[in-house]
Amino acid sequence: MLFNSYPFIFIFLPVVLAGYFAANRLGATAPVIWLALASLTFYSFSNWPFVALLLASIAFNYFIGRLLISRNLRERPRFAVLTVGVAGDLATLGVFKYAGFVVANVNAMFSTSIVVNILLPVGISFYTFTQIAFLVDAYRGKVAHYALPHYALFVTYFPHLIAGPILHHRDMIPQFESTEAKRINPRLILYGLIIFGIGLFKKTVLADGIQPLVAVAFHQASPSFDQAWIGALAYTFQLYFDFSGYSDMAIGISLMFGIFLPLNFNSPYKATSIIDFWRRWHMTLSQFLRDYLYIPLGGNRHGSLLRYVNLMITMLLGGLWHGAAWTFVIWGALHGLYLCINHAWANYGPRIPEALKRPVSIVSFLLTFLAVVVAWVFFRADSLASATSVLSRLADPREIVSGRTEIAQSILIAIYAALAWFAPNTQEIVGYDHKNRSVGKSFGTWQVRPALLYGGAAAFALGVLGIQQHSEFIYFRF
Repeated sequence: MLFNSYPFIFIFLPVVLAGYFAANRLGATAPVIWLALASLTFYSFSNWPFVALLLASIAFNYFIGRLLISRNLRERPRFAVLTVGVAGDLATLGVFKYAGFVVANVNAMFSTSIVVNILLPVGISFYTFTQIAFLVDAYRGKVAHYALPHYALFVTYFPHLIAGPILHHRDMIPQFESTEAKRINPRLILYGLIIFGIGLFKKTVLADGIQPLVAVAFHQASPSFDQAWIGALAYTFQLYFDFSGYSDMAIGISLMFGIFLPLNFNSPYKATSIIDFWRRWHMTLSQFLRDYLYIPLGGNRHGSLLRYVNLMITMLLGGLWHGAAWTFVIWGALHGLYLCINHAWANYGPRIPEALKRPVSIVSFLLTFLAVVVAWVFFRADSLASATSVLSRLADPREIVSGRTEIAQSILIAIYAALAWFAPNTQEIVGYDHKNRSVGKSFGTWQVRPALLYGGAAAFALGVLGIQQHSEFIYFRF
């Protein structure tokens, strides 16, 4: 089931909302159980064969977590339990996500013909990483005792289950335990609808609207210089508004239930460095990789050389997390290289005079965006050969078409660029503050700024009108 579908918007979401608040009359745990069951139902619409896998994963990690929380074990047995838990999660992820990739490479190396057909469960990367963080924190003594219904909801919570954000138990489970979140809050429901409407508009109008232009570069055998740039930039902005739209819709849906999700997207194309980019793009994944991979590897504690090695390892694995293909590995390697260069420049580069800071900032912004676009070519391409072909066209201005079609497409790209670079993002528009659990500037119990209310209603209406038969979010495949 898709957020951008009529059954979800007009049937599933209203029914689940009504049931959630009605269940509060039956006790504090009833709404939690209702929402967990609704989340499993949501997941089962497209992945019913894997509901059993999801439930088994929840049971396994909850059991391992309870052992780690109990503190009845000494250090070595506790570490062994953690190892079993993390290894079990990674083994499951590896079988379903990477077995085909490994077999394909074995076939290529040894001229074998092994056939492996394993269907990838949607969302497995997100709920696996969420639970690995839970186990590591339990081992570190940072997890309290949680009831099974609350833990099950933490893992299955449908606004995040398919494409993130990657949730943290310390942030989410206390909200699920709160009695305040289980009471109807018309103001949060209204703001949730506005945020959801903005996200729906981004997805169905902006992201889906520019999607056909991507084929100009990636579905042609030999695109011209301008066609290659149009296609590469079209994908750059399609992915931007697709992921931004999903992130907004997830926050808006959750807000209707009184639950504040962490930000996962903060105008990344406004970044003036790659370091800044990764503080804005897929923010919860960046935090996970930093806290549970980069820092445990040693971070920057053992000198510059190992710091760069750790950065490369982290980004290579981050690329592989996105997909079992060499194109994703190259994408991760590029960003690892970018980060190494960025950190080296920050540490050893010349000091910029005050008078030059503004023009240097503009140049940094343009270089960052260009580097991101080049890396996205590998992210989008079906093969390394396709990626290198597109990149070669991007660097060869000798063949330019520049017909009316290409000019119109370039104007459309410029409009998308203006929106991404200069328009305020959704959290700025509505005043969403996850850390302080607040949204908007209160002018009274019910009052919302008229421009925001009318603009949100228009975005929602246009978003609904733009719904296509079946348009999945790009991050569903990860």
